Amino acid sequence: MLSGNHPRGRGQERFVAPMRAFSRLSKVPALAAPALVALLAAAPAQADRIRNPTAVFAGLDKITGRIISFEVAIDETVQFGALQITPRVCWTRPPTETPQTDAFTEVDEVTFNNEYRRIFTGWMYAASPGLHGVEHPIYDVWLTDCKGGTELVVDPKEPEAPPPPEEARRPPRTPNPRDVNQSPAPGQRIDVEPPRGVPVQPRQTPSQRFFPTNPAQGRDPTGGN
Repeated sequence: MLSGNHPRGRGQERFVAPMRAFSRLSKVPALAAPALVALLAAAPAQADRIRNPTAVFAGLDKITGRIISFEVAIDETVQFGALQITPRVCWTRPPTETPQTDAFTEVDEVTFNNEYRRIFTGWMYAASPGLHGVEHPIYDVWLTDCKGGTELVVDPKEPEAPPPPEEARRPPRTPNPRDVNQSPAPGQRIDVEPPRGVPVQPRQTPSQRFFPTNPAQGRDPTGGN
């Protein structure tokens, strides 16, 4: 007759107890999964940005050392000294993400002869004002902030690239010299970005002018006439 203290019964208990504990632990992730999904859905995507209607700049007069701050609406042109500034877009990030403020800006120089020269086109970063390439002997301008934005723009995910067609898998054809030297068709327009410092036409009259501005053409800068 087998008794309840048989060694085989105690051995089975050693295997059954861990299996029961593992069964209880395996249910925990299943219960926490819905809460985790809800949390991820509520958080903004990593590439989310806020579009702002106003860009804030700082301007420096290198001669006097004076710095002023001024606000510019998107697509508005203002003049600081001899520089005309036009922001095209101004982005910030949601509070849940790493702060980053940048604006795509165009800067033109106005000479004493009332000529306009593009000296900068590109991104300005509020956190790194030294990265932009505005070079002027007297004036400097940089982005400090973007404000007024409530529109959250979510960048769509890039679609997966389709497989290359059969033609793309073939080795490239050696170009014919006559094809390389072909000129564009008569009357065909070629859009080429002007090099740095090339004269450009003013797109619009500045809506605001901040000190110090160039004297009017034909007047003595010292105020003699």
